[in-house]
Amino acid sequence: MSSWLGGLGSGLGQSLSQVGGSLASLTGQISNFTKEMLMEGTEDVEAELPNARRKEVEALHTILRSENKRLKKLCTDLEEKHEASELQIKQQSMSYRNQLQQKEVEISHLKARQIALQDQLLKLQSAAQPVISGARDAPATAASPSFGYGLSHHASAFHDDDMDFGDIISSQREINRLSNEVSRLESEVGHWRHIAQTSKAQGSDSSDQSEICKLQNIIKELKQNRSQEIDNHQHEMSVLQNAHQQKLTEITRRHREELSDYEEQIEELENLLQEGGSGIAVTDHSKIHEMQKTIQVLQAEKVESTKKIEELEDKIKGINKKLSSAENDRGVLKKEQERLSVENRQLLEECESLKLECSKLQPYAVKQSDTVTEKERIPHSSSVEEEVFRLQQALSDAENEIKRLSNLNQDNNLAEDNLKLKMHVQVLEKENSLLNQEKEELQISLSKLNNEYEVIKNTAARDLDLDSELCDLRRNLEAKEQELNQSITEKEILIAELEELDKQNQEATKHMILIKDQLSKQENEGDNVISKLKKDLNDEEKRVHQLENDKMSITKELDVHKEKLIQSELVLSDLHLTKQKLEDKVADLVDQLNKLHTKNLNIQKENFELQEHIKQKEEELSRVRDELITQSLNRDSNSNFKDDLLNEREAEVRNLRQNLSEIEQLNENLKKVAFDLKMENEKLNLACENVRHQLEESIAGNNQISQEKNAIVEALKIEKEQLEGELCRAEKRLLEEANKYEQTMEELSNARNLSISALQLDHEHLIKLNQEKDFEIAELKKNIKQMDTDHKETKKILSASLEEQKQLTQLVNENEIFIEKLKERSSELQEELDKYTQALRKNEILRQTIEEKDRSLGSMKEENNHLKEELERLREQQSRAAPVAEPKTLDSITELESEVNQLNILKDNLKEEIKHHQKVIEDQNQSKIQLLQSLQEQKKEMDEFRYQHEQMNATHTQLFLEKDEEIKNLQKTIEQIKTQLHEERQDVQTENSVIFQETKVQGLNIENGSEKHDLSKAETERLVKGIKERELEIKLLNEKNISLTKQIDQLSRDEVGKLTQIIQQKDLEIQALHARISTASYPQDVVYLQQQLQAYAVEREQVLAVLSEKTRENSHLKTEYHKMMDIVAAKETALNKLQDENKKLSTSFESSGQDMFRETIQNLSRIIREKDIEIDALSQKCQTLLTVLQTSNTENEVGGVNSNQFEELLQERDKLKQQVKKMEEWKQQVMTTVQNMQHESAQLHEELHQLQAQVLVDSDNNSKLQVNYTGLIQSYEQNETKLKNLGQELAQVQHSIGQLCNTKDLLLGKLDIISPQLSSGSSLTSQSAESLRTIKSDVLSESSKQEIEELRKSLQEKDATIRTLQENNHRLSDSIAASSELERKEHEQTDSEIKQLKEKQDTLQKSLKEKDLLIKAKSDQLLALNENFTNKVNENELLRQAVTNLKERALILEMDICKLKGENEKIMETSREKETEYQALQETNTKFSMMLREKEFECHSLKEKALAFEHLLKEKEQGKTGELNQLLNAVKSMQEKTVIFQQERDQVMLALKQKQMENTAVQNEVQHLRDKELRLNKELERLRNHLLESEDSYTREVLAADDREAKLRKKVTVLEEKLVSSSNAVENASHQASLQVESLQEQLNVASKQRDETALQLSMSQEQVKQYALSLSNLQMVLEHFQQEEKAMYSAELEKHKQLVAEWKKKAENLEGKLVSLQERLDEANVALDSASRLTEQLDLKEEQIEELKKQNELRQEMLDDVQKKWMDLINSTEGKVDKVLMRNLFTGHFHTPKNQRHEVLRLMGSILGIKKEEMEQLLNEDTGGVTRWMTGWLGRGSKSVPNTPLRPNQQPLLNSSFSELFVKFLETESHPSIPPPKLSVHDMKPLDSPGRKKLDTSVPGSFKDTTESRSGRRTDVNPFLAPRSAAVPLINPAGLGPGGPGHLLLKPISDVLPNFTPLPVSPDNSAGVVLKDLLKQ
Repeated sequence: MSSWLGGLGSGLGQSLSQVGGSLASLTGQISNFTKEMLMEGTEDVEAELPNARRKEVEALHTILRSENKRLKKLCTDLEEKHEASELQIKQQSMSYRNQLQQKEVEISHLKARQIALQDQLLKLQSAAQPVISGARDAPATAASPSFGYGLSHHASAFHDDDMDFGDIISSQREINRLSNEVSRLESEVGHWRHIAQTSKAQGSDSSDQSEICKLQNIIKELKQNRSQEIDNHQHEMSVLQNAHQQKLTEITRRHREELSDYEEQIEELENLLQEGGSGIAVTDHSKIHEMQKTIQVLQAEKVESTKKIEELEDKIKGINKKLSSAENDRGVLKKEQERLSVENRQLLEECESLKLECSKLQPYAVKQSDTVTEKERIPHSSSVEEEVFRLQQALSDAENEIKRLSNLNQDNNLAEDNLKLKMHVQVLEKENSLLNQEKEELQISLSKLNNEYEVIKNTAARDLDLDSELCDLRRNLEAKEQELNQSITEKEILIAELEELDKQNQEATKHMILIKDQLSKQENEGDNVISKLKKDLNDEEKRVHQLENDKMSITKELDVHKEKLIQSELVLSDLHLTKQKLEDKVADLVDQLNKLHTKNLNIQKENFELQEHIKQKEEELSRVRDELITQSLNRDSNSNFKDDLLNEREAEVRNLRQNLSEIEQLNENLKKVAFDLKMENEKLNLACENVRHQLEESIAGNNQISQEKNAIVEALKIEKEQLEGELCRAEKRLLEEANKYEQTMEELSNARNLSISALQLDHEHLIKLNQEKDFEIAELKKNIKQMDTDHKETKKILSASLEEQKQLTQLVNENEIFIEKLKERSSELQEELDKYTQALRKNEILRQTIEEKDRSLGSMKEENNHLKEELERLREQQSRAAPVAEPKTLDSITELESEVNQLNILKDNLKEEIKHHQKVIEDQNQSKIQLLQSLQEQKKEMDEFRYQHEQMNATHTQLFLEKDEEIKNLQKTIEQIKTQLHEERQDVQTENSVIFQETKVQGLNIENGSEKHDLSKAETERLVKGIKERELEIKLLNEKNISLTKQIDQLSRDEVGKLTQIIQQKDLEIQALHARISTASYPQDVVYLQQQLQAYAVEREQVLAVLSEKTRENSHLKTEYHKMMDIVAAKETALNKLQDENKKLSTSFESSGQDMFRETIQNLSRIIREKDIEIDALSQKCQTLLTVLQTSNTENEVGGVNSNQFEELLQERDKLKQQVKKMEEWKQQVMTTVQNMQHESAQLHEELHQLQAQVLVDSDNNSKLQVNYTGLIQSYEQNETKLKNLGQELAQVQHSIGQLCNTKDLLLGKLDIISPQLSSGSSLTSQSAESLRTIKSDVLSESSKQEIEELRKSLQEKDATIRTLQENNHRLSDSIAASSELERKEHEQTDSEIKQLKEKQDTLQKSLKEKDLLIKAKSDQLLALNENFTNKVNENELLRQAVTNLKERALILEMDICKLKGENEKIMETSREKETEYQALQETNTKFSMMLREKEFECHSLKEKALAFEHLLKEKEQGKTGELNQLLNAVKSMQEKTVIFQQERDQVMLALKQKQMENTAVQNEVQHLRDKELRLNKELERLRNHLLESEDSYTREVLAADDREAKLRKKVTVLEEKLVSSSNAVENASHQASLQVESLQEQLNVASKQRDETALQLSMSQEQVKQYALSLSNLQMVLEHFQQEEKAMYSAELEKHKQLVAEWKKKAENLEGKLVSLQERLDEANVALDSASRLTEQLDLKEEQIEELKKQNELRQEMLDDVQKKWMDLINSTEGKVDKVLMRNLFTGHFHTPKNQRHEVLRLMGSILGIKKEEMEQLLNEDTGGVTRWMTGWLGRGSKSVPNTPLRPNQQPLLNSSFSELFVKFLETESHPSIPPPKLSVHDMKPLDSPGRKKLDTSVPGSFKDTTESRSGRRTDVNPFLAPRSAAVPLINPAGLGPGGPGHLLLKPISDVLPNFTPLPVSPDNSAGVVLKDLLKQ
């Protein structure tokens, strides 16, 4: 496919180059034609105008204008078409160049592949030679011709010069040939490989055959693909050829149409010329019109061309700027990259240091992680993006270099155009000669016209009347001159542009001739290299894309991790803040605790003082009682005195009780505060623990993320280094190749002038270079292969790292989900707990309320009894007529009234009550006795209170200490929590018992204290019953609490056990992982294990968190228990509080009322205070009246009331009247003020209206000013446009002057040329030819030196070269014209004409001198004009600045207006807020006024009552009821009046305040409007000033413009005069133009042919474009298909994710179900709590069972004792015996062991026989002979009671091993029991005293009995060593054995262990051998 594309590209490039060449030639011809047309136009104008035919000229002028417009339209259309075609050609050329590059790259790849395959062939042949000698010749013969053919063909390719379609076909054939050779070589390689493999490894035939089959299939597929590609390529070649032909036909057709248009124009011009020959006047007019047309056309062309040039210059500047900025950016980016890499390293180091610091300082970890993450974000993202950008830049640079190389190849195609251009030059020369002839004819006609002009001048001198007409004509002439000058300048610009194009064409042709030879040689090499490089580039691009995708994914993952980090950091910061807040709270609470402690101490001191005071009082009381008892027996008359004393004592007792209750309240408050502090402490501890856990989790997460980041960074670094290496290598290759190409180009350019021999040498040199390049290409290919392998490795590493990352992310996600679940569960459980606690609290509150209500009922009953007793006392006092009796202060006036009524009734019933006095006296005596008893009880209660107070203080101190210890313990580590749990449980049990006792005592004491208030027996009995009931309730609650605590402890123990097991399992797993990590060396395993470790650590932390939560629950339950106890205490103390509150209600109501309103309005509070004082005074008066009434009731003797009191009442009435008068006066004053305010408000309203009207007027003025301002701005803009037009006209005038100067120079040059031409005509021709040759050679040399980079230079250099070329062209055209004139004059005998020419020369020289003078004058004027112009430009700039300033000011004004509006809105908002505040204040005012009225009404009611009392008194005293009634009526009327006045006053006050508010609002509005007025006035003045300034400036500008116009008109007249003089020169030019027209016609014919050809080519290329479009559409379809597939993939992944989500949802539902079940369990637990009372019954049953089990245990113990006795007998019997077999084995083992280790054997034997270590060492130190003697003696004494133990097959004696090892092995084999050991589970294990123990003990010894009994009969069955494994080590010494027991070592363990059956604490890894070794050590 690549080869086909390459061929297609090269073909397209060649065809396009042909099209470009033909177009260039066409443009050259057109430019020549336009030059000649312009020349003809200038010659036509030179005919002078006749004065008489002005009207005809004007008519012709209009016709010419219309034609001029038409021609302009045509020109614009042609230019647009030209631009469009240029753009198309550029695009096509770019695509063709790219395809050429691809082709070259493919060719280079194929060549490299061919060479590599040939090398492989040679290697395989050399390898296969020893194996197959016969098969050597055939492949060599096959390879050599192919290689030779390739070389020969390669050589022949250099000689091909004609790069046409034939070249494309030949290159395609070469590609096909190369592909065939490649396939053939591949097949041969496969063959040789097969042979080599068969020779090397014949065993692997089947695999080789399968590989061969695979290779053959691959070869077949490759052949099929190649054939398909060849077919496609040929098809596309044919399509391209057709398209090319079609394009060429289209171009030729267009060219013909344009030529026909030009021919028509030429014919019209010729007709006009002919008419001019017949009638000079008509021709003049027609010529003038034609000239005008051409001038207009040229003007339009000039304007458009200047615009285009400016646009191009701007584009070039923009491109240069972009290039420079891009280079700068690149440099900056490189610097940033280096800086970021340094920062990256620093950040990595910082990360490591931060990790260390995190592990050390957890609280500071958060801050550092913030900084690290912020720093890491920037470098990572930026470095990745910069690396990608740098790689892209490197790729783009490589592509640019390839394009540059391809451009060298592309210039090759311009060679053919050169030949065509030569042909065009010849045609143009012919046409030029014809045009010269026409020019001469035109000059003759000019001379005739000049003569006629002179005649007309003479006639004009005679006719003075025609002067006015002449002036008009001159003006017209001046205008025409301006137009002519403009047209001349435009013409010259166009000629310059055309000459530039011609020069470029010539340069291109010359350059192409030079480069063609070079490129024909280099093309093949370039194709090969480019194809190869293209493949490399494609591979690298793919890699880069892959890497970019990987990087994108990694960056996304990084972003996700960063976001997670940020979230975790935010959470951490929040936690820190909360922690700080909690710490602050703790500090505050500690301060409060200290304060409370100090208060508590003060209260204790006060308590002690009070107790001492109470003791004193009690002593006094005892004394008084003794006195009373003595006096009561003797004196009954002094009962009143005793009653008084009793009352005093009771009052004192009450005071003491009040003090006690207050102290108790303080104590309770302190308890509550302490409890709250404890609760807060616990909460803070919980919060601290949560914070710690979150910190640890965040640190773990940070560590994981940092590790992942490090891994990613390292992978990216590796990738980056590899890519940089690859890029460096590619750049080096490109640079080397570019250098080589440049060297070859230079060598070729130097060798161009050498001979054929030199060319042959160069050819040989090139072949050598080619071979070297081939070798280099092979090396590069090897490097590429290495790069591929490296790339694959990196890919693998990346994939592995990605997989690890995925695993990590999955683990992290799972952990997060797990943590979230746990959090949700914990939160839900906490919510449930809160709900239950709230419910409990509500229940407790309800209980409290019920109990309080019960108590309040009791207290009310007590109060009723008290009142009854007081009534009885009063009756007694009335009967006895006691002199003084203290009245009881009652709570309310209503009670007083009721008592008054009762007293009135009592007056009637006094006589009846006197009879019952005796009974009452008896009751009083009884009450005295009761009081004495109650006083004794009070003493007891006081003692109890003291004791209780001391106990309370002690408990408080204990509680504080315990809580401090708990706070400290909470801060300890997780390991200490386990131990702490047990301690807390113990503490709980002790505390529960202590608190239970205390509460019992407290309850009893407080309940005893409550008896103080009772005076009647019934109430005391009721209270006793209630206390008993409460005690029962408290007992029940305590029992429930104890059972609950037990259950909770059991639950917590079970959970703790489970958790500890889980922790142990996790620890074991962690240890296993550590072991695996130590063994494994792979880094991936290490990372995985670290992750697992972290996960396990997190799980462990969670488990510990659960543990801590359980401990918290325990503590919470404890606190609830304490709360319950506190509530029980609080219930009992509530009675005291209620009584105190009842007393304090009356006083607190007034004080609270005053505190409420003190802050709001002080005036009202003062009034309220005054009213309160009045109320107090009235109440006192009422009390005095009551006393008076009572005294009147008691004193029947005294008939009248005190007259003083009555007088006081009258005085008060007078005072009230005076107050009413004052109120009326004040009301009148208020009314007057309100009226004044109304008047003022009306005036303010009028002012407001006036201001509004003024504001409207101002706004109208402002709008008018704005309109004027806009008008001025428009006029200013119009003036600006006029100025611009004037500037343009000035520029045109300057341009026309420059053109005139140029024409003058030209004319002078022509005159100079004409004079030497007369003498030497032939020499000129020869010189012209020589000059042409020299110019050509110069151009050739210049073009050969100029390189491609010089074409990019600035436009200034191009302008200079264009000017030189223009001069050369002028010289050439002049020389050609001169030579043609000379030839003609030789034929016509030019002597007469030479004379005429000399005369003309003289006249012309004179006229030239005059013109020189004129030109100097004009140049001076021009300088002056330039100066004026610059001044005007400066003025213009100033005006512009002024306009911009004005605009800025307008913007500023608008901004100010916006700000003012914003301020207005803010003010409105503030006013609204104030209104709302005012309304609120009014509402409060009204409330207070209502309160005042209520108070006043209370005063009035009190006054009425006072009057009523007065009335009663008066009735009693005098019986004058009439006067009292009158007074009362007067008072009532006065009260009504005062009420009315007060209401009126309130209304007036409200109205006044409203008016004041309205006035203030109106004043504010007035001020606001005045401010607005001031602002608007200022703006008006400023705008007026601005307008005046602008008007002045405009007038100045207008005047200046008028002056300029006048000056310019003068200049125009001068220039018109100049035009007349220059018209003569124009006629000569027109003659030359006519000659050039003929030559142009011939060129046009040639160009038309070329155009047809190019049209055909264009059509071909268009067809190709269509095909490309089709291929593009196909590619788009494929792309869409891929996108659909990707979408499908994404949708599938989405579905998977949705499924996962659904699964998670299911899991969540399951969890919810579990939660529901948990809730049900909680409910069951509650039910279980209710059934706790039943457990007590079950406990009784259990105790009975325990007693039964104890009995069984005793039986078992008796059984055990029997067994032990039997066992002891057995031991005694077997103690002296020795096992023969054992001793034999030991003896033989001693001799088997080496001599070095025999001491160990002897020690072992000694230990068995019971010899001490010291004795054994002494024996061993002695002579060895002694030992042997001892041994023989010992062996002689041995008994034969030991059974024989036969050896097992696996127990063969090892000679080399030591004796101790053999003995250990023997013991191991013998220790395996024949009888199975008794199995005991952990649950069956019980202590020795437990009843279930006896069964086990009885079962086991039975088996041993059997063994012992059968021992005498069967020796082989049981051995003394055959104890069960659990009994290998002695754990418990038997009770029976003392120091005098048996001492046999081997038999000791059996006796010790048999009764116990405790499991041996042996680890699973250790075997029984270890146990035996331990035994032997003993």
